Amino acid sequence: MTTATISSRPSQSRCSYRYFDFVMALFVTVLLLSNIASSAKLIDLGVSVFGLRLAFDGGTILFPLAYIFGDVLTEVYGYARSRKVIWTGFAAATLMAVTFWALGRLPGDPLWGAFVYENMSQATPGIPQPDDPALFGQAAYDAILGGVSTGAIIIASLAAYWAGEFSNSFILAKMKVLTRGRWLWTRTIGSTLVGEGVDTLLFVLIATLLGVFPWAIALSLIVANYVFKVSIEVLFTPFTYLIVDWLKRKEHEDYFDRDTDFNPFRFD
Repeated sequence: MTTATISSRPSQSRCSYRYFDFVMALFVTVLLLSNIASSAKLIDLGVSVFGLRLAFDGGTILFPLAYIFGDVLTEVYGYARSRKVIWTGFAAATLMAVTFWALGRLPGDPLWGAFVYENMSQATPGIPQPDDPALFGQAAYDAILGGVSTGAIIIASLAAYWAGEFSNSFILAKMKVLTRGRWLWTRTIGSTLVGEGVDTLLFVLIATLLGVFPWAIALSLIVANYVFKVSIEVLFTPFTYLIVDWLKRKEHEDYFDRDTDFNPFRFD
């Protein structure tokens, strides 16, 4: 039985939490890193299910942690606080994409390009020497970080993140009230099944429609991403229990969203 203070206050502005900002910072950090990793590399571990090759983007390894933090935020602090964190992450991801886009448009230094070529030629001998080293450096930049700032990736990742995170937070908050705060695992896993499903489907479909991924691997990406993300949530359930229980005791908070306005566009 938790010793946390059970509350359902419609306004949490009077509360002063010790660890809320720290959890929010971890959430945003995971979100940004997973977005960069998603465009950096596609991974194939050689695993197939019913003949379907399970390939996934690099961000899949880290992104499930964002949903775990999202579960913790909603479970402890409530939907309204979680809503602010989701929008903070949205703003941070947008700023990151715009920054990488602006850097990609600026002219590269020839010495930097020559340095990039030298390092790449050591790793992969036989790369032709470029006539313009600056263009070679630009091509290397576009191949990795440029993907984060392309319009297709921005649209796909932000739309999927927004819809998935709000679905996850809404489902968890509603299930908490319905279960009267019991059976935490049912709402962390249940909300993830919905949130990750929305996120994965939207991201892969939008990105594929806009030419980021080939249609030949779209189904593989959807299945592999979804299975992997949900599996991480299930495996991390004991740790989620520990973190949630610890935060409830330390923050003296166990918020129930009984009178919450679930409008995602409300910022107060």
